[in-house]
Amino acid sequence: MQDLVNRITFNKNVLCGKPLIRGLRISVEMILELLARGATEEEILQDYPQLEPDDLRAALLYAHHMVARENVFDRVAVG
Repeated sequence: MQDLVNRITFNKNVLCGKPLIRGLRISVEMILELLARGATEEEILQDYPQLEPDDLRAALLYAHHMVARENVFDRVAVG
């Protein structure tokens, strides 16, 4: 698990300090957006050959950690 976490890096001079994959100019945000839009792991890895399968898992783990720390005060049902 720690190996995955170590794949997420930060550099205030790259993409305004957003979390990056292994110091590349590929943000966690972009990976999450691609996955949310339905891109498969294979498609992402093909389009970004510098990425590795564990990079995608690291992005998901980072998102999980961010949501897990979220404070929820009140929820309004939609629908």
